Amino acid sequence: MLKLAAAVLGIGLLGAAPGPALAQDGTEKLTVLLDWFVNPDHAPLYVALEKGYFRDAGLEVEFIQPADPADPPKLVAAGRGDVAISYQPELHLQADAGLPLTRIGTLVATPLNSVIVRGDGPIRTLADLKGRKVGYSVTGFEDALLTAMLETAGLGRDDVELVNVNFALSASLMSGQVDAVIGGYRNFELNQMELEGHPGRAFYPEEHGVPPYDELVILANSERLDDPRLVRFLDAVERGVLYLVNNPEDSWELFRKGRPDVDNELNRKAWDDTLPRFAHSPSALDEKRYERFARFLQERGLIKEVPPLESYAVQLR
Repeated sequence: MLKLAAAVLGIGLLGAAPGPALAQDGTEKLTVLLDWFVNPDHAPLYVALEKGYFRDAGLEVEFIQPADPADPPKLVAAGRGDVAISYQPELHLQADAGLPLTRIGTLVATPLNSVIVRGDGPIRTLADLKGRKVGYSVTGFEDALLTAMLETAGLGRDDVELVNVNFALSASLMSGQVDAVIGGYRNFELNQMELEGHPGRAFYPEEHGVPPYDELVILANSERLDDPRLVRFLDAVERGVLYLVNNPEDSWELFRKGRPDVDNELNRKAWDDTLPRFAHSPSALDEKRYERFARFLQERGLIKEVPPLESYAVQLR
């Protein structure tokens, strides 16, 4: 069911087909491109897989891990994958760029991004970041997010020094290379730091000037929203979420079953922290939330205009 896709995505074996392929048992195949390696953020998907909910919906679902997290939306936009797991902030930028992508569901319904500092350090409030070094991995949205948060503390972008630490967010903070990081996930980096003996403290964007948004969303090609597999897929994911919420310990056993790479203490801690953040009704669309966040991105200069909501986010019927 699961293929590591560095080679697959690189050589384009996900070519568009005239219609859904059928498995030998008559179920319809559906390809889901994950946003990154398998982790607890994907728990409802794997619970639905292990419980047989996709098969009940007449689907044989294949999950593919990308070599580059930027690839899945582009591949789905190009018709080389059925569904992509991505991020709401990125969706707005992709829609602004004209990619034919539409949000059809939500996986993680709260922000996970945060500003993280060492718990034993001198930074107790965002105002204490003045004159400090802040590590980051990706420019663009995270830069705008940090700036908005700083403004709530009377600071500006020029009051901190940004340092590109690539993806070594926790390591750069624990080693003292930087005083804070932007882009660390509250369910992962905080747990990683605690396990390393350096507990951290997080400042949450939604509590400091940034409108709340969905972290992980489910995307489909805008020209294929009438594909009946999509509604069945979302219904199965909802069953997975509800089983997960009702049976968290059994769900953890299902998630780690046959996946030694995820069976570790960090993922176990992240599991507990991620559980309350899943969308209980993945298909449901909060129109006001999306429009409000689009206006925030426009005001920050990340998108040119606020497009009609139905052009990039829908609730399938």
